[in-house]
Amino acid sequence: MYIKRNIEKTVLNLSKNYPVIMVCGQRQVGKSTMLNAIKGDRKYVTFDDLKAKNLAKTDPELFFDTYGYPILIDEFQKEPSILEEIKRIVDSKALNGEDTNGLFWLTGSQKFKMMKNISESLAGRVAVLDMSSLSMSELDEKDKGIFSPKLDDLKTRDYSKKDIHQVFEMIFKGGMPKVNTSDINRERYYMDYVNTFLERDIKDLSQVGKLDEFYQFLVYVAAHTAQEIKYDSISKEIGVSAPTIKEWITILERSGIIFILHPYYSKVTDRLVKTPKMYFLDTGLAAYLTSWSSSETLENGAASGAFFETFVVSEIVKSYYNAGKPLNLFYYRDIDQKEIDLLIVEDNTIFPIEIKKNKNPGDAGKNLNVLNKFKLSVAPMIVICMSDEIVPLNRNVYLCPITKI
Repeated sequence: MYIKRNIEKTVLNLSKNYPVIMVCGQRQVGKSTMLNAIKGDRKYVTFDDLKAKNLAKTDPELFFDTYGYPILIDEFQKEPSILEEIKRIVDSKALNGEDTNGLFWLTGSQKFKMMKNISESLAGRVAVLDMSSLSMSELDEKDKGIFSPKLDDLKTRDYSKKDIHQVFEMIFKGGMPKVNTSDINRERYYMDYVNTFLERDIKDLSQVGKLDEFYQFLVYVAAHTAQEIKYDSISKEIGVSAPTIKEWITILERSGIIFILHPYYSKVTDRLVKTPKMYFLDTGLAAYLTSWSSSETLENGAASGAFFETFVVSEIVKSYYNAGKPLNLFYYRDIDQKEIDLLIVEDNTIFPIEIKKNKNPGDAGKNLNVLNKFKLSVAPMIVICMSDEIVPLNRNVYLCPITKI
């Protein structure tokens, strides 16, 4: 069963203006499946096919004479030399006044390899999209568009009511398409997923030595989702250097496994924390790595708040990815430990967002006044929680159901 993806229309719209569309993201999130669902009569080839890969390597001109275009090339980073031929074709057609838009769709799961080659070969000719696992909106068969923190937008935003147990079932299960569209055993799926990720994406990287150390690092990071990245602490725990940990964090980010949330700060004050936070983009994978046995134990466990926050942040990030829009997403924390979970900054206005697992978080707006120092307009705070509807705590703080995101 195919679940319609909200990024589909973004791909089709960008194909009207760019010769090359590159969709990258975590393994098995459905990149190839989605593109095949909307490709029409476009040819498809994968560089998992050694014959196609070798032809692209030895004679790229003959490769395109054979397969033609428009074309969808899957796992193209396995033969990045093909990009030079793509550039030649695009430039040649453009010189002749021919339409080049949408000629090439490319996918791959190793963004750390892909972006270097793309930036060198196809600058100005490519639109790069990130894709993550299924969002709550997609699982509910809705396309609510990009998340907006504006109160008027939220009030008109479609949503379906879910209780806390249903939300934690989604958090525990995660958004991987195969887990949600088949009867595969969840634990078996994630075990195979992690093994594949380590063996295929990580093993051949020069930055990674022993895979067992990298696995320990992966588990440690999953256990610290929604927390600040403490390189020295991770280094001591895993037994590798802090610079190595920084490289490994970058690998996870560029593999689409995690999202890095940076703090918002300016020259107004030097009392702000400047350490980024880290969130897993698929809570099911994080729950597997940290050995939670069921949604019930996760919901009632010590990590429930962190996983709830991770789920909310990942859902907001996915909405930006699906719309192909850059993120203006930050968090606030100062040396006095005053914190606001999320800040969206648009048009000289700060939109503060708090994330609370409970239904009636009465103290959610206690730190709102810390934003006055930035000399920007401050919109009403939105508290994403288990509220049944949007209701005000006061004129400056509104509770918002999690299913509105």
